[in-house]
Amino acid sequence: MELKNETKIGFSAEVSLIPVWAWILAVVGFAAMQVVAQVVRQPDAPTPLLRALMGLLVGAVVACYLLLIGYITPDARRRGMSPVLWTLVAILVPNALGMVLYFILRQPIRSACPQCGSFVHSDFNFCPHCSHKLSSSCPKCQHMVSATDVYCPYCGTPLTAAVTTGAG
Repeated sequence: MELKNETKIGFSAEVSLIPVWAWILAVVGFAAMQVVAQVVRQPDAPTPLLRALMGLLVGAVVACYLLLIGYITPDARRRGMSPVLWTLVAILVPNALGMVLYFILRQPIRSACPQCGSFVHSDFNFCPHCSHKLSSSCPKCQHMVSATDVYCPYCGTPLTAAVTTGAG
């Protein structure tokens, strides 16, 4: 299966992953909390201003919860994880611990091999399908090195200009 490299980065790119259904549910959840805060009255009800503020707070929490559930589905898919499983974990594990688990255990974002287009993890040195060299590596220990490194940060081997530029 081919994968296109994503060029967008940052907060706006992450927000754009959230599907329309999650935005709709978040708006409905926020509005429902406003209605509940204003309509449901108890004998010891707080003042209308306090009820409005509580409605805003609870509505914002509900909306964020629904948006995070919507974010997990496409994010898990682009990371090569099961979107159905992680969405169910986020929904069913109480107190938002499922979401915390997802963000702790999620895999790195996969990219495409420039030669064959197959899935590769960002920390791979070579493509597992076509053996194309994806990044510079130390000739001795094969750890990834930066193009500006003079010595390997893992084993101390001096790096030649050919190794650090990706040639060889």
